[in-house]
Amino acid sequence: MDTARIIAETRAWVDRAVIGLNLCPFAKAVQVKQQVRYVVSAARDTEALLADLLAELQRLADTDPRHTDTTLLIHPQVLQDFAAYNDFLDQADGAVERLDLGGVLQVASFHPDYLFAGTDTDDVTNATNRSPYPTLHLIREASIDRAVAAFPEAEAIYEVNMLTLQQLGAKGWARLQQQCRDDAQAELDALQRGDDAPAPPR
Repeated sequence: MDTARIIAETRAWVDRAVIGLNLCPFAKAVQVKQQVRYVVSAARDTEALLADLLAELQRLADTDPRHTDTTLLIHPQVLQDFAAYNDFLDQADGAVERLDLGGVLQVASFHPDYLFAGTDTDDVTNATNRSPYPTLHLIREASIDRAVAAFPEAEAIYEVNMLTLQQLGAKGWARLQQQCRDDAQAELDALQRGDDAPAPPR
C-alpha cells in the first residue's frame, strides 16, 4: 500500500474536484490553512476500520480545530464494494454515538463507486461524492453551522453540484481524474527531490 500516493491523490481530488468545481464552498478555507488531516487506514476488515474510525473521531474531538478542523479517513483495502460501504455507514454513525459525540461530530461518505438512490452507475452526477478511494469524512458540527451561516443558500448546493457535473460530462470528469493523478505524481516527484511544499496544480 503506497500511503504517500493515496494521500497525494486524495489531496489532489480535494483541490481539483471538491474545491476546483466548488462542490463544497466550505472546503477551501480549511485546505488552505492546512487544517485537513489525511489518514490512510491499513484495515483489511470492517472491525479494524471501525477501531480506526473510533480513534480518529476521538482524536478530532480532542484536537483544537485551529490545528485540525476535519479528517479524511481513507481506507483503500476495505469496503471497496459500494453496497458494503453504504451498509457500514450505520456503524459509522453508531461510532459517533458510542463516543457520545452526537451533535459534535458527524461522518460524511465518499467512494469511487458512489451511487445516489435512483441513479444509474454511469450517471455523472454521482461524481459529486466519488473520491479516489473509499473515504469517511469526519466533520465538526460547529464548523458546519458556521459555514451555513456564512452561506445562506446552503440548501441549494446539491442542485448546483448536479448541474456542474452535468455540464462537465463524463469525458470532463475523466480528464479531471487524470489531472488529479498527474498532480499527485508531481507532488510525489517534488517530495522525492526534497522540496518543502507540494507542487502546485498544473
